[in-house]
Amino acid sequence: METLAIFGGKPVRDKKIFYGRQWIDDDDVQAVAGTLKGDYITCGPSVAALADRICEVTGAKHAVTVCNGTAALHCACIAAGLGPGDEVITTPLTFAASANCAVYVGATPVFADVNPETYNIDPDSIEAHITDRTRAVVAVDFTGQAVEHERIRQICDKHGLILIIDAAHAIGTKYKGQPEGSLGDMTCFSFHPVKTITSGEGGAITTNDPELYRKLFLASQHGITHDESEFVEKNPEGPWYYEMQTLGFNYRMTDFQAALLMSQLKKLSKFSDRRKEIVRRYNEAFGDVPELILQKEIPESDTTRHLYIIRLNKDKLSCTRREFFDALSAENVQCQVHYVPVYYFPFYQERGYKKGLCPIAEEIYEGIMSIPLYPLMTDEDVESVIEAVKKVAAYYRK
Repeated sequence: METLAIFGGKPVRDKKIFYGRQWIDDDDVQAVAGTLKGDYITCGPSVAALADRICEVTGAKHAVTVCNGTAALHCACIAAGLGPGDEVITTPLTFAASANCAVYVGATPVFADVNPETYNIDPDSIEAHITDRTRAVVAVDFTGQAVEHERIRQICDKHGLILIIDAAHAIGTKYKGQPEGSLGDMTCFSFHPVKTITSGEGGAITTNDPELYRKLFLASQHGITHDESEFVEKNPEGPWYYEMQTLGFNYRMTDFQAALLMSQLKKLSKFSDRRKEIVRRYNEAFGDVPELILQKEIPESDTTRHLYIIRLNKDKLSCTRREFFDALSAENVQCQVHYVPVYYFPFYQERGYKKGLCPIAEEIYEGIMSIPLYPLMTDEDVESVIEAVKKVAAYYRK
């Protein structure tokens, strides 16, 4: 048995590798530099051009760019008209913003359980949690895999619910050949550095509904419009006039962020293809390791995977997740856990949410960790991660 690095053995890798990393090249740098040297670094033409390009990529009719994915979700809840007394169904196996966005507008998050194989929100659990106060569903494309859109859409239509897709992980993913971004009433994206493409920080919301688009735009722009055709005051004093028509927020994206994302979008297919290559190699390598359980995918999802999650089969291992995690770290493979169930956090516990709400999600959480996955990884990087995971699994095999 090979000695683990944590116990004094030689690490598989000499240099630490982390679960995610951006890929910025000279074209990206030049795009940002060109904007910084131009006339506009915010509220300029690059932002408008980016919105058009996002529509082209997603197939949506409208797009609003914002400063991050959390802002995107907040704007979606505002545009949906959600408020106190309303309930919003979402998954606990996600980043906190997927639920917090409901709290921001005074609504109440309700947590539905997940599919035990795909880890995405379970449509049956969504339907079981609908009450006369339910107004919306925030369905998360967890790890980048598309949710069961057709079934969830049917449920939302049946009960008159707004469907918000949290596609923070899923730029580039398609469902039945249709890109994420045009399948929900509103779809929210994140462009954080560990996502498939990045603007540093940044986000976007897409929709096919012109009225939702108008509300999204106002929500992200202080509630202010400069469009004379929308003015309540029909005889403005002069060309300087603008109107604040509702309470909004300053969620604008800068032009140099937009320029970076425009450059990154040119490489979306390349990045997506490389992520798929790595996922295939991981699936091949770990498919016959009994100590690991792999996330499954629905056939309808052509997935650009943001995260690759391994789940420990506790019946086959003599260690805890923490021991497995620390052993991989000592081999210089630094993992992360996505995610702590949202209602475990003190903020939600103090508001009456208790452990046990979603037993499947909780069981999944106990054994999962995300291993490195990003396009800049070399084949050697990938093989070293595989070697490290198998080394630790073999050491702790019962």
